[in-house]
Amino acid sequence: MTLAVILAHGDLTFTAEVEDLVRRADLLIAADGGSLHAVAHGWWPQLLIGDLDSTPPEVRDQLAAHGAEVRPYSPRKDETDTELALHAALAHGADEIILLGAIGDRLDHSLANIFLLALPAAAGARVALVTGRQRLLVIRDRAEIHGRVGDLVSLLPLGGDVRGIRTMGLEYPLQGETLPFAIPRGISNVLTAPVAVVSVESGMLLAIVTREPK
Repeated sequence: MTLAVILAHGDLTFTAEVEDLVRRADLLIAADGGSLHAVAHGWWPQLLIGDLDSTPPEVRDQLAAHGAEVRPYSPRKDETDTELALHAALAHGADEIILLGAIGDRLDHSLANIFLLALPAAAGARVALVTGRQRLLVIRDRAEIHGRVGDLVSLLPLGGDVRGIRTMGLEYPLQGETLPFAIPRGISNVLTAPVAVVSVESGMLLAIVTREPK
């Protein structure tokens, strides 16, 4: 597996998991203002991408001096900086991609970054968003959910009803049922094993795993 980690410009809580993800990354990408997280923690991305309106010139120069490719775009573009970073990771051949710093006080940006998990171009990769104690991923057909017994797992339909849902390793099982769009029936299920399996026949689920404090 080729792991790419993308640093966006939202809130980033420094945890052992975050440190491990950055350390293991085969490709580290700063999406514009994610560059500030990078220099704050002494991380040196291989790529800085975006319109760079949130990256001070001295930070841009510092990253370039440490070997980063700087790929600037016009502010008058259709893609967000994080979307550009995701496409760059896919073009690099990453089959596992983690978004960090993708949630913040801009609800529009936060939702846009969550929806990027369902990007059609990323359907062949494992894409997740990690924020604090939570990990978000999209389930298109079948996925394993890793955690600790007692962790919360919420399953929310994306874009319409999700049919034929089957689960193993969750306290409240689904055996071929449908979760209707916009009805939060799938909130706050619970892991009963370190690995749960969720499969769907049609539609997409947003899975949100909340790690319970030790």
